[in-house]
Amino acid sequence: MGSVPSVVNLVKGEMMKDDDNDLYFVEGIAVPETPLPGEALPAWRKTAVIGGREPRVDAYERVSGTAVYPSDIVLPNMLYGALLRCPHAHARVKKVDVSAAEKMDGVHAVLTGASLGRQVQWPYTETVVTDLFDAHCRFEGEAVAAVAAATPYAVRDALRAIKVEYEVLPFVADERRALEAGAVRIQAEGNRLKGETYERGDVGKGFAEADVVLEQEYRTACEIHAPMELHGCVANWEGDSLTIWESTQGVYSVQAKAAEILGLPLSRVRVIGHYVGGGFGSKLQPGKYTICAALLARRTGRPVKLFLSREETMLAAGNRPPATMTIKAGVKKDGVLTALQFSGLGSGGAYPAGGTSLLDWLVRDLYTCANVKSELTDVAINAGPARPFRAPGHPQCALALEQMMDSLAEAVGLDPVDIRLKNVPLVSQAREGAPPYTTTGLAECIRRGAEAFGWGEARRRTAAARKDKGHLKRGVGMGSCLWVAGGGRPPATVIVKLFADGSVNLNMGASDIGTGTKTVMSMVLSEELGVRPETIQIEHADTGSTQYATPSGGSKTVPTESPAVRAAAVAVKQQLLKMAAEELGRPQEDLRYTGEYIEVAGNGKKVKITAIAALKRQGVVVGIGYRGPNPEGKAVNPFAAQFCEVEVNIRTGEVRILRFLGAHESGRVMDRLTFDNQVFGGITMGIGLGMTETRILDGNRTGKMVNRNLHDYKLPTALDVPVDMVSLPVDMPDAEANNTGAKGLGEPVTIPTAAAIANAIYDATGVRVQESPADPLTMNRLLAAQGREGRS
Repeated sequence: MGSVPSVVNLVKGEMMKDDDNDLYFVEGIAVPETPLPGEALPAWRKTAVIGGREPRVDAYERVSGTAVYPSDIVLPNMLYGALLRCPHAHARVKKVDVSAAEKMDGVHAVLTGASLGRQVQWPYTETVVTDLFDAHCRFEGEAVAAVAAATPYAVRDALRAIKVEYEVLPFVADERRALEAGAVRIQAEGNRLKGETYERGDVGKGFAEADVVLEQEYRTACEIHAPMELHGCVANWEGDSLTIWESTQGVYSVQAKAAEILGLPLSRVRVIGHYVGGGFGSKLQPGKYTICAALLARRTGRPVKLFLSREETMLAAGNRPPATMTIKAGVKKDGVLTALQFSGLGSGGAYPAGGTSLLDWLVRDLYTCANVKSELTDVAINAGPARPFRAPGHPQCALALEQMMDSLAEAVGLDPVDIRLKNVPLVSQAREGAPPYTTTGLAECIRRGAEAFGWGEARRRTAAARKDKGHLKRGVGMGSCLWVAGGGRPPATVIVKLFADGSVNLNMGASDIGTGTKTVMSMVLSEELGVRPETIQIEHADTGSTQYATPSGGSKTVPTESPAVRAAAVAVKQQLLKMAAEELGRPQEDLRYTGEYIEVAGNGKKVKITAIAALKRQGVVVGIGYRGPNPEGKAVNPFAAQFCEVEVNIRTGEVRILRFLGAHESGRVMDRLTFDNQVFGGITMGIGLGMTETRILDGNRTGKMVNRNLHDYKLPTALDVPVDMVSLPVDMPDAEANNTGAKGLGEPVTIPTAAAIANAIYDATGVRVQESPADPLTMNRLLAAQGREGRS
């Protein structure tokens, strides 16, 4: 485990040592000299609060409109900022004339590449760094200038008054054409940004041993994050100190990048983000808007609020990259996989932005296979840079792999459930040394999910219905997955204070991105300390007043923060037990902590916690908790299987989802209510990838995005989501993973959804959905190619 730092290195203030009690008194507050490491705690056996259905601790604030999101912030004398963006897919800025804009009423500052010079740089990666306003605009929506004005209307009028002379350049808008001879060179080194190869075993030998070998090609469209709250921030200077209120998934990541770009010490940048209206990975980092707001605020000496429009977010605030994938697989007649070969081509846009990040992980690790080879190629196109998007790479790969698994099952006469159960791994084959999983619930997800869904009966029913000559065809499908992460990781530091009246303060740096993080952490405190949730005050997501935390994303927040919260609560409990032992005159090991009282086991003598004299004198007890390291030589991953039934109108191409079930193993279920909400939300997002969402670029004439609004970009609505949706937790507390037994949930809930829908469509029609989305336009084309008879 390594040593735990003494609190003297963590808390500022004048300190006095009490050697008798092994306590330091910091500014009159007692803290343990060496808090118990989080992972040293024994696992919970039976829980009273954890696992229940607890409503959000901030539910009233969220639904009543009293929660203050960054986009709600209004400061005295505040100005409004906005960015002028390049209207071309590829262009070079020749001249920017801001003279008319600067003379307009209400305009306080205008920033351009010329006014900034090369003083402010924007790092796309550690090695790819450009000017903040780069004259070479490689995608539609690249920032060209920034304005601050008295009102939102004045700032938009000023943008329209700026005259820019562009040299419009040729473009490439499709990753499949980026490497063609004669394709425009987007980056100086060419359009091939990264190549990656993975191999184990001998795929040639594996294919030779197979009874059946199949090869298929798939493509997933680019998907936009589209969070409800737009990207942006409010920036304000007080002397040489900067405060930023940002809609973000991680205040410390914003602090670090803003300080680096602006040349400030971290101590001079405070970032606050108590609420965030959705992010899905796109708000794990700040944007150019953050830096521009800070520069405009410094230039004007007034706070500046700069939030993007919906259209801007669709161009320049990230996306899930499009992917073109070829998969080849070999299988024995008994369903055992002998070889998997995968090639993936993707694009994260005009800059290196993870266009093929984790695109092949499911092929490498989801099913037992000795012979695996994958090749990934990330290319540049003239489009906005990608950002991480809920389970990067995994949903795209699942669409290909899971349809291939169904195709193999059909070829050897097996049920889709059975072929997956034949190939369930117990070790992480893709990691060095093939470490075993701490828990693996894949088989249980498949078995329990199939049973609860009524899989066997549904398959028989849809098979019998194929003889029906009607135009409505029904089918069922499934998909499985794991998520490469989800086990959490250090660092995480949490401080818990229990006051003399028994109320509690929780201090942590993690963001609650709408997933119920604050609720789960309050449940951990309730479980350990026996306090009511309404007596817990939570401070979070503020670099000026809360502890360091990594961004909330990648399904890491609960398994990262909850062990530290529990450790801090136990540290408080230990101090209370020590105080009570002195007051009751009994050894500490004879005492039992019951929540409201500490009692002597067996004789009924007890003291109310709020009546402990030492606590009254001190006024508060402080516990500090840390997140320990993950278990060595083990892999911590969540698993899932999803099942659905669809109805396809073969005349119109419309697909209607009738019911959906998600079976998920993410360690211990912490809050059943937030667990179910995550499942339903993830499935809904997966329906978007599978059935409605696609970024459309004009690949022939302009390269521009032609559906950059919520009317033309089709997010799934209530009409696209089935009323019959079931969340089936496979509750397997993972004592090896961490002291709360929890694993991540947010990513796996969306990974296999599109694949399950595609397999159900095939079951209904005999048509393989080899590209997303399966909207009526795509389905009509596929059905027309088949002849519209449906599956026989």
